[in-house]
Amino acid sequence: MTTVLIADDQPLQRLGFRMLLESQDDMTVLGEAANGTEAVRMTAELHPDVVLMDVRMPGLDGIEATRRIVATGDRTRVLILTTFDLDEYAYSGLRAGASGFLVKDAQPEELLSGIRAVATGDAVVAPSTTRRLLDAYAQHLPAGHPPAGTPAPEDPRLAPLTDREREILTVIGKGWTNTEIAARLHLAESTVKTHVSRVLAKTGSRDRIQAVILAYDTRLVEPS
Repeated sequence: MTTVLIADDQPLQRLGFRMLLESQDDMTVLGEAANGTEAVRMTAELHPDVVLMDVRMPGLDGIEATRRIVATGDRTRVLILTTFDLDEYAYSGLRAGASGFLVKDAQPEELLSGIRAVATGDAVVAPSTTRRLLDAYAQHLPAGHPPAGTPAPEDPRLAPLTDREREILTVIGKGWTNTEIAARLHLAESTVKTHVSRVLAKTGSRDRIQAVILAYDTRLVEPS
């Protein structure tokens, strides 16, 4: 059973989500939050598998709420809801630690499959989409990020990686799927999956989306 917390400041929107989710045999709604502060508090109390997080809410918005939830180290994963596809909210949400985003006019089947994917540790957004987001908002790189063309100092998160694992992280950052990695690097797909799992574990990346962001921030991958 996948447990979900709904965070949205619109009562009718919350009701619609609740009705959809509770129509599924494998989902249950633990509660509803009308703002980011409530979402953070209720996540700490209820430990849902997934928080369905709206971005624009009064007081504490969905981005900061996501950041605070992820910072606790809890197993709860966040699925951001945005109004537009590739917008700055989606970018900010992923950088805050969300495991993906969906647009609010997504089909019900998309929302349900997205929640199920996030609950099992997968990312809803394709790594290639994350890469496009990072490229689009390159001006928001972290403070101190060196200018293009200058070597980046070695990030301690990369230190535990073998040469092959660093190569895998680099191509993850480029948006390659496991199938593409296997074909281009002449590896078995099962071997690729093992390498990816080790990369995520060694770098402390919650999922593949966060690995893309890490590859980007450590200059393994440059903006297009």
